[in-house]
Amino acid sequence: MIKMYNSQLDTFIKVADAGSFSKAAEILYISPTAIIKQINLLEERLGLILFLRTHRGLTLTEHGKSIYKDAKYIIEYSNKAVERAKSIEDSNIIKVGVSAMTPGDSIIELWSRVKEKAPNLKLKLIPFENTLENAKEILANMGRGIDIVAGIYDERLLKMAGCSAYCLEIIYLSCAVPLNHKLVNKEILSMKDLYNEKIMLVKSGNFEAMDELRVEIESKHPKIEIIDFDFYDLDVFNKAENNNTIIISMNKEFILHPLFKNIEIEWKFKTKYGILHSPKPDKSVLEFLKLIDILKNKK
Repeated sequence: MIKMYNSQLDTFIKVADAGSFSKAAEILYISPTAIIKQINLLEERLGLILFLRTHRGLTLTEHGKSIYKDAKYIIEYSNKAVERAKSIEDSNIIKVGVSAMTPGDSIIELWSRVKEKAPNLKLKLIPFENTLENAKEILANMGRGIDIVAGIYDERLLKMAGCSAYCLEIIYLSCAVPLNHKLVNKEILSMKDLYNEKIMLVKSGNFEAMDELRVEIESKHPKIEIIDFDFYDLDVFNKAENNNTIIISMNKEFILHPLFKNIEIEWKFKTKYGILHSPKPDKSVLEFLKLIDILKNKK
């Protein structure tokens, strides 16, 4: 693998983590002599002593601790820079982020119609792990590794994430009900159906509609018990299924887990669903969004 930094930093990290030259040599499959030579060259080049050498092993000096912390950042940043450069392909390729909780179905459904109007455009699905940290990173850096993601949003989320969005539709919140739950066969639910039930609701401060629903339940429906969770991921759905608990989710057309059925409920709470993108999208994404807008307005 081609690196943008001196590979002596990798050796330095391995030695610091192992606490000895011999252990690091075993990990790297090279001789202890070669390891020592690399560390000596690095110290000479930097003009710093990085390790205190004793018969009990190695410990980092204060200089070494500082270099260790920054070296990890340099390595990670350099690797990401190389990945970003490698991801630059045909400028007409639109990279769609997809995960278990953010499927690209709505974008793919539009794609065939867009392709007729703009055969130059290409689509590439980029899978990512659905974690809170990943979501923040992706939304804050739209247009780099990933160009667009489909999902629910509101103005608060866009402001926090630093991205923009094109609205495809307004959707009502619904109840994702485990398949073995007593309410699963109902066509539509009411608030009273949820009395004496536990429902899982994303923590305050994430979505306005969810927060409005929370206020409604706490002030008018105290017989409904709210269980907070941080972020929509498979673990949340697995936990809810194991405990036979309802999750407040999106409307019935969005199936995020095969062991749940989305059921509408008689309430006013709704949010936007659309395509999240960079505030300054590139030409291909702009063309894609403009064509979607034209197709949408033709309906």
